[in-house]
Amino acid sequence: MKFATLACSFICCLSFSFAQQPAYKDAKQPIAKRVFDLLSRMTLEEKVAQLQTMHAGRPKLDDNLFNNPAKLDSLYKNGMGMINPAFDETLEVTIAARNRLQDYLLHKTRLGIPIIFIDEAHHGLVQREVDVFPHGIGLACSWDPELLEKIYTHAAKQARVRGTSLVLAPVVDVCRDPRWGRTGETLGEDPYLCGTLGSAIVKGFQGSNNGTIAVDHVAATLKHFSGHGQSEGGDNQAPANYSLRVIREAHMEPFRLCIKNANPAGIMASYNEIDGVPSHANKWLLKDVLRKEWNYNGVVVSDWFGIDQLWNKHFVATDQKAAALKAFNAGVTSDLPYGVNYRHLGELVKENKLSTKALDSAVARVLELKFKLGLFDEQQPIDLEKAKQNAAGTDGRALALKIAEESMVLLKNTNNLLPLKKDQYKKIAVIGPMAATNYLGDYSGLPSKNVSLLEGIKNKVQGAAEVLYAKGCRITANGDTISQNNYQYIDTIIFPSAAENAQLIDEAVKTAQQADVVVLAIGENEQLSRETWGPNHFGDMPDLRLQSQQEDLVKAIVATGKPVIVYLTHGRPLAIPAVAQQVPAMVDGWFMGEEAGNAFANILFGDVNPSGKITITYPRSTGQVPVYYNHKPSAQYFNYVTEEKSPLFPFGYGLSYTTFNYSKPRVLLATATAKKTGGTSEPTEKVYGTVEVDVTNTGNTKGDEIVQLYIHQKVSSVTRPVKELKDFARITLDPGQTKKVSFTIDASKLAFWNADMHYVVEDGIFECMVGRSSTDVQKVELKVGQ
Repeated sequence: MKFATLACSFICCLSFSFAQQPAYKDAKQPIAKRVFDLLSRMTLEEKVAQLQTMHAGRPKLDDNLFNNPAKLDSLYKNGMGMINPAFDETLEVTIAARNRLQDYLLHKTRLGIPIIFIDEAHHGLVQREVDVFPHGIGLACSWDPELLEKIYTHAAKQARVRGTSLVLAPVVDVCRDPRWGRTGETLGEDPYLCGTLGSAIVKGFQGSNNGTIAVDHVAATLKHFSGHGQSEGGDNQAPANYSLRVIREAHMEPFRLCIKNANPAGIMASYNEIDGVPSHANKWLLKDVLRKEWNYNGVVVSDWFGIDQLWNKHFVATDQKAAALKAFNAGVTSDLPYGVNYRHLGELVKENKLSTKALDSAVARVLELKFKLGLFDEQQPIDLEKAKQNAAGTDGRALALKIAEESMVLLKNTNNLLPLKKDQYKKIAVIGPMAATNYLGDYSGLPSKNVSLLEGIKNKVQGAAEVLYAKGCRITANGDTISQNNYQYIDTIIFPSAAENAQLIDEAVKTAQQADVVVLAIGENEQLSRETWGPNHFGDMPDLRLQSQQEDLVKAIVATGKPVIVYLTHGRPLAIPAVAQQVPAMVDGWFMGEEAGNAFANILFGDVNPSGKITITYPRSTGQVPVYYNHKPSAQYFNYVTEEKSPLFPFGYGLSYTTFNYSKPRVLLATATAKKTGGTSEPTEKVYGTVEVDVTNTGNTKGDEIVQLYIHQKVSSVTRPVKELKDFARITLDPGQTKKVSFTIDASKLAFWNADMHYVVEDGIFECMVGRSSTDVQKVELKVGQ
């Protein structure tokens, strides 16, 4: 009897214990219920902490911190929303620090709310022992959304296995001024292409297109919203004071498309101002458009120090507290990277300047993301051995090789100099400052293996030809070698002397004279093409010509009379008309990732047929900027006194080792009429017709072609761009093979912001242009309405 009573008592206690388990800790409960339950238990201080962030390097997550309970509690006892990465740690140090911090938060704080670990992942995770893919502008030249989704699925796994749960990527800014040092991070100058490729990247990161975060995936953050890619003078963070229509149609459109098609977990506000209002204080941008018009429900994070700039750069706030109020009211959810402004939110609530309801709404977004990521239910520490196995894998290198091969662009190939035959030349000279060092670009991780052009060519010829090397010249005197010490963060830029480079050019000429053919690798390193972030760390350029006597190098090597193939490494389109005129062959490699050397060698010797097409216009000179393809009819109308207005290489351009023939495009009409819908950015998507074209491989080599569709309305209520990319298809054709390519013409391809700033499809005649680049198209007309 006594035993039965005890047993009953134990069962009752056990039942009571289970009954008392908070709903927010029950994985079977709906996320909304868990968020509501957790919010109801939180103090004001705990809520504010969820909107703050910390930096893993300040203070460092090491023994000094974890062995100091008072210090640790002063920073984290109320929890913390997110923590920004330290970029200078080993894999072992990063994982050990993250495990210790997460264990403290889960088991030593009152409510046990986990933290979100942030990383940068622009073209691969920005850590050590990772795979590094081509820079954004290079990736975009593949025009291959499916491959990009695979690449960012891989990047997501490399991030998540290390404990990362949110990445500050992708960059979907439209770039219209390549003087900007962050041009290489973008996907180019076209809003449709940026939105389409950006959507594929988000899907890769998150593992879905509906906002859920799949296992082994991470939350994605679109950046930078908005106008960041067309700053005054190409100066990073400078104003973007353009008309509402330009902001809507060019700079906001990629974000709208990504939100519609991929539902990213995060959006990052941009540094710049629009019409005098910095984005971090722009209620119209972050609330009226993003929340109300587009129904976006994710978090909005500040750019690093973006809220601080409201009081120390833009001067629209007096101090941190005033800046916090402005940013919070504008719709910024989280304060990166130190959370120093948002620590004042509690005071603002107590002073009745912020409502508890508004605070709860913002906190709920952060908590919802943590539940979606599964952080409350992942009680196991990060597995170091699993992370090491991931880092040692080869799948990423195979992807890096594939995308580099698809992304390299053949710009010129006079008399079919390329591809070379392996037994054609006995001595190959590989010359230039980009030959022996493979620069990876800004925001790069450090791969275990990084293949230069010199190494790739040697790998390919395998002794069948002698490979000679000469540096040719130096671009910068303190940054021309890859270092394991964060080479891209070297602040000071020291240029070599002309005399030093003259000597190197003389040596290169002697090397070229010994060879039968020359590969000349020129361009930019990261010091000349990167984010400008401080008074001693620059990256914007007033001059798009080759720097540091590289034009002298080209001229001297061409003068030897040897066949010259130029390979370009760079982060922005360069103004190189003299180079393009002098050399018979040019390949554009941008910053092409860890497998650049092997990919180029495969193209050089014809094992791979180049198929990439550029996604940003090459100007003839810096003075031609801006020179984007989708300009208005009155722009680029007259020539300059000393220069024609046409681009050096147009948007969408790229050659192949084979040839393609396009039939005349055809329109198949659909039974639909235009439907005007006022005041919205999403008209009814009726189908108006289909445009078809037959593409034939008329050469002797299998190849990929990127078929491009552009549209222009002949007469409209406001001026329209001369053409706009509205669809594309990457197809593979065997010699002699023909494929029919069809493009559906619906409202999403025809709508625009009319004279009354309503997003509509107007009746009229639309020119549908199909072809191989923005300047090589055939037209067919589609009539809409009466």
